[in-house]
Amino acid sequence: MRFSTLLVKCLLLSLAVFLTACAPGPGTTQRIGFSQSVGQDGWRQAMLAGIKRELTFHPEIQLLLRDAQGSSQQQQQHIQELLQAGVDVLIVAPSEEAALAPALTEAHRRGIPVILLDHRTSTVPYTAYVGGDNTTVGASAARYAAQLLHQRGQVVEIVGSSPSPVSEERHQGFVQALRAYPGMQVVGQVTGDWQPYSLQPDLTALLQAHPQAQLIFAHSDLMAQGASEVCRRLGMTHVRIIGVDGLAGPGNGMEMVQQGRSTASLFYPPGGEEAVRVALKLLRHQPFERENILGSIVIDSTNVLTMLQQEAKLASQQQGIEQQQLLLGTLQATYASQRTVLYGLLATLLAAIVLGVSAWRAARANRQTNRQLSRQNEEIRAQRNQIAAMAEQAQAQNEAKLRFFTNFSHELRTPLTLILGPVEELLRPDTSAALLPAQRHDLGLVRRNTQRLLQLVNQLLDFRKMQGGKMAVQAHPDDFVAFVRELVETFEPAARVQHLTLSFEPTEPTLPGWFDRNVLDKVFLNLLSNALKYTPAGGRISVAMQALDHGRVQVQVTDTGCGIRAQDSPHIFEWFYQGEQATGAKGSGMGLALAQGLVRLHQGELSCTSLPGQGSTFTVVLPRELPAVLRSTAAPIVTIERPALEEPVLPSAEADSAEASEATPLVVVIEDNPDVNDFVARKLRPHYRVRTAADGAAGLQLATELLPDLIVCDVMMPGLSGLEVVSRLRADWRTSHIPVILLTARIAPEQQVEGVQVGADLYLTKPFSPALLLESVRTLLANRAYQREHTRRQLLADQPVGEAPAHDPNQQFITDLTDIIEAHLTQTSLTVEEVAQQLHLTRTQLYRKVKAVLGTSVTDYLQHVRLRKARELLLNTPLTVTAVAYEVGYTSHSYFSSSFKARYQVSPSEFRAQCLASSA
Repeated sequence: MRFSTLLVKCLLLSLAVFLTACAPGPGTTQRIGFSQSVGQDGWRQAMLAGIKRELTFHPEIQLLLRDAQGSSQQQQQHIQELLQAGVDVLIVAPSEEAALAPALTEAHRRGIPVILLDHRTSTVPYTAYVGGDNTTVGASAARYAAQLLHQRGQVVEIVGSSPSPVSEERHQGFVQALRAYPGMQVVGQVTGDWQPYSLQPDLTALLQAHPQAQLIFAHSDLMAQGASEVCRRLGMTHVRIIGVDGLAGPGNGMEMVQQGRSTASLFYPPGGEEAVRVALKLLRHQPFERENILGSIVIDSTNVLTMLQQEAKLASQQQGIEQQQLLLGTLQATYASQRTVLYGLLATLLAAIVLGVSAWRAARANRQTNRQLSRQNEEIRAQRNQIAAMAEQAQAQNEAKLRFFTNFSHELRTPLTLILGPVEELLRPDTSAALLPAQRHDLGLVRRNTQRLLQLVNQLLDFRKMQGGKMAVQAHPDDFVAFVRELVETFEPAARVQHLTLSFEPTEPTLPGWFDRNVLDKVFLNLLSNALKYTPAGGRISVAMQALDHGRVQVQVTDTGCGIRAQDSPHIFEWFYQGEQATGAKGSGMGLALAQGLVRLHQGELSCTSLPGQGSTFTVVLPRELPAVLRSTAAPIVTIERPALEEPVLPSAEADSAEASEATPLVVVIEDNPDVNDFVARKLRPHYRVRTAADGAAGLQLATELLPDLIVCDVMMPGLSGLEVVSRLRADWRTSHIPVILLTARIAPEQQVEGVQVGADLYLTKPFSPALLLESVRTLLANRAYQREHTRRQLLADQPVGEAPAHDPNQQFITDLTDIIEAHLTQTSLTVEEVAQQLHLTRTQLYRKVKAVLGTSVTDYLQHVRLRKARELLLNTPLTVTAVAYEVGYTSHSYFSSSFKARYQVSPSEFRAQCLASSA
């Protein structure tokens, strides 16, 4: 035992040594973020080079660089990214301080020091400023110019782009300093936009106007380079040129002074090194200057060689430092790697010794145990495989049952449509008058039981969705009191018929919260329906609502009915459980189980208290706030089911039959069920021309050939489904304008959304009311008629037909048709058949498409395009009226004039005269 303890201690010691060797050093790395507005010009690159040069002495500092490439919006986003990256100091070289104000204010709020480089700002807080004084630079240039010209001469100034604080400050300093030299005169100013080429035309004209000019002051060396080129071309080599920046390198200020292309350059320090030094003081909590103004010197022929030599020496030293640091980093990495390997080998050796001894001691004790465990494992594995196979088989059987269950429930909706539709028609006021009272009573009984069967089917489908985890809560902000009051008012007629007292008693006038109407509607529908079913005449049903603590709301449905037996109470929320009732009323055993499942789905609780012979109280407790995952930002799709308690009043039929003429709208019905197909067609034929198809492929072909005014299509069909039919109709510009009504037994909101997304205009669930179908057809056709009239008026006003997206097939059709007509305007014999052939349509299809989309005939639209082109030619070209007529395809001058006057109320000659008079 003591030996084992010693081995464990040795193992722990070796592991401690290993971890100590491998552990990284303390986290001393600090981050400096640098955001610059423009990083492509030489001066900005010198600024960045200075920052990197200074940071080579501080390897513990990490630089995060962002270049906005001239975009203030991009620079603001870069600053936000640097703040999110957790920089310790932020260096910013801004271009527009107002655009960066929000980001810099956010940095100040977080307590991150901000160092402004080159541009000072007065609108946002900053910690320190590093940069030159542009006013001083301008004044230095003025004094140097006066020295060169012996305080007398004419001067030209080249300024940067406006508005620019840099250019304005340099100009102010230059002008104010020149006031001390009355003999110095600024004869002109040129804007150079900081580039060497844009200034050259204006500078050439200015120098030609003032040949006595002796000196040019450019606000940058790049603009001084452009001024030098202009002076060279004009032969004005005597003109002195002063630039600003004074950088080393090809094409920069020092090289220009050395080569004699400019007289002098004022060195404007980039300030990169100084900015890093201030940042280091901030990181180390050392004293620092808030305003760090960098000095400027004049570089001319007397000191340019010295400056160049210093720059070359500095670059050489920097290169040596970088090489030494690279070598040092390599040696440190090698040392760390070798130390880690050494300690690792030591720890491995110790661990191997300890584990070897432990393994030798444990091997003897484990041999017998392993043999015994092996036998037990084999038995457990066999049992597990058997259980898994049984579970998989049970799951497969359960899934097959549920699929059959769901498909069977869906199939019930189609025969319910064929039952409920004719019954609704027979019970309309205009047709039920011919029925005997007993017949009307029997038909009402059929309708109520059909609706009851439909309700049971819906409950079965909800049960299947809950079992499959496909029912989700999509809550929206609403008022609990208004919602429950609406449900209670729905049951008041039934309560009066049964001589029951139904009351709603909220403690608050409003209780706002988040909930899903479709989910809670099914809950309270079941609770109120059960209360009416099991409460005898003369009884009372009350619905009470109150707010609870912790953000909850409670709804209690209390009745004075027969109550629930004690032995049934624990099982009332089980699926398909049916207890014994004294009244003899029997339920399906699904309502309360569905209600409890939906309440739990809504993160609430449903409970019941009951006394036999005295009544029952069902209590629903719901949270007023729901998690974000259960909230929906889309508009709610509400499908509220209501019990059929009153006889519906359907609108009366209008006409017995529709006149089978071309003016009567054509409707195509696509339905694979022959009975439903015949039922829908019979209801539509008294009002419209109707053609039918038995499947999606045949219906799509029929719609493409006939181009009907409207299509009624089933969703679930063999082959092409209704959704695929709609998608293909919308993708084909020949049929894209046709409105489509989808009929389906799929009632889930997400399924309805899917139908709308593919382009359906209306979604009717089975069973549906024939009157609702007729009214929907009338409304859709009327809306398309209004749209055609609007398009026709736009055409008459010579306006573009709508602002449709580029992928709109109708807009593409109008564009293609117009392009074909305009391409053949001079062809006097252009016919409708030729236009249709180029569009790959028949003459009839073209006529129906143009009439449906534009509200006019093909001939009228052809003449409209010709006259519109003629109007443009009369307005914009000197062609004669006869020539214009030939250009747009008219062979008769008189017919052209009469057509033009009928269209624009003036003759072509009068139109041109009016245009000339208005332009004069």
